Amino acid sequence: MTTRAPHVLVIGAGTGGLCLAHGLRRAGISVDVYERHRARGEGLLGYRVGIGPTGSRALRDCLPPELFEIYLATCARSPRYFNVLTEKMRHTASFPLRPDTHPVDTERSVARMTLRQVLLTGLEDVVHFDRTFTRYEQHDDGTVTAHFADGGTATGDLLVAADGTHSAVRRQYLPHAVIRDAGTVNIATRVPLTPHTRSLLPESVQRGISLIFGTGGVMGVLHVMEFKWDRDGRVKPETSSADAKLLADWPGLGHDPTRDNINLVVWSTARRFPADVMRRRGTELIQVALELTANWHPHLRELLSLADPDSALPIRVSTSEPVPPWKSSTVTLLGDAIHTMTPGRGVGANTALRDANLLRRQLILATTGEKTLVQAVADYEAAMVPYGFARVADSLGRSGTNGDDRMYQPVFGRLALVGARGYFRVTSRVPRLRRKFVDDFYTYRGEQD
Repeated sequence: MTTRAPHVLVIGAGTGGLCLAHGLRRAGISVDVYERHRARGEGLLGYRVGIGPTGSRALRDCLPPELFEIYLATCARSPRYFNVLTEKMRHTASFPLRPDTHPVDTERSVARMTLRQVLLTGLEDVVHFDRTFTRYEQHDDGTVTAHFADGGTATGDLLVAADGTHSAVRRQYLPHAVIRDAGTVNIATRVPLTPHTRSLLPESVQRGISLIFGTGGVMGVLHVMEFKWDRDGRVKPETSSADAKLLADWPGLGHDPTRDNINLVVWSTARRFPADVMRRRGTELIQVALELTANWHPHLRELLSLADPDSALPIRVSTSEPVPPWKSSTVTLLGDAIHTMTPGRGVGANTALRDANLLRRQLILATTGEKTLVQAVADYEAAMVPYGFARVADSLGRSGTNGDDRMYQPVFGRLALVGARGYFRVTSRVPRLRRKFVDDFYTYRGEQD
């Protein structure tokens, strides 16, 4: 059995693909990443992603130690509470979360753009921008060639699809795989955090993740994102000397426009939105959100009116359907390219990172001769497919993520809303149930292989 290290081609420079690239490089495995965006600052990357213990563990395992420290330093202030609010901003429930004293076993708030800049650090000679993948060819000698829209090609021993929900690799490799519309639409906005916008929110909302259960089947989620640098990109005076040095020496901050902000997302069943909502942008899209939230608290509506128009984006929520088993080969997939999920459980990025870490470990075993490359891929897929699609099912089952959910029905919707609020109210007020809720939150987000 050969022990020659494979050359890996990764299609897509998203969270999972870049984490895998770091992990392979640390293991001495050659890798190249091909990204369709033309520059490191492009893409839908401005919003919050919650990284739980599973994701942080994968980053710790894959990234060089000094880069993992930069990851920790670039996280926004960690949430201290998980809140459930009414549309009038009354607290239905508030659950204290664990402090962020441990580098892994906590919940961290990360800006997608910032995480992208962290993961691109040190991979400048590996990531190739403006390379749109079109198709691949598998050869008799076991190699695989990727073809790109510019006419170029790249050949390696393994091709990894990390190109997201609309994966071109998956369309060719698993043409029977189904990605379907979940039936809900999100309008995501980003509000600059200023003394005035901060004053519109209670302290527990400023310091937490807040889920808004509104009447009429209109939902929301709100996160306040505060970083260790100010609006001019200068490190804040209260930052520890160790973090200040890390940030001062980190070149990625110069590529990152992320500043303190409030992420406010409004969503509902697609039936509640104008037919052309996916084509709307800017103030027109914010106006749609304001019309949907006409009965919300004035402070929430003021935040929407103060949102950066350039940040307003419509997102049609998609979900994967389970894929029947396939024969493993020199092509494989990770993250949204194989198991797209709704944001219902907030673990899409964590699951992609888990995939990257698992695939890294399997490819190391192939490199040391303990198994063939294809067997390593097969063992990765045998573990990834069950947990990945379990997460898909979990996310779709969460209240409000499926457009056919009872929450959106005229009569049953009111009963479902009362039931959901009642569940959170009771759970937060009974100490044993409150502890179990928080413990289950971290157990779910900390699952590992």
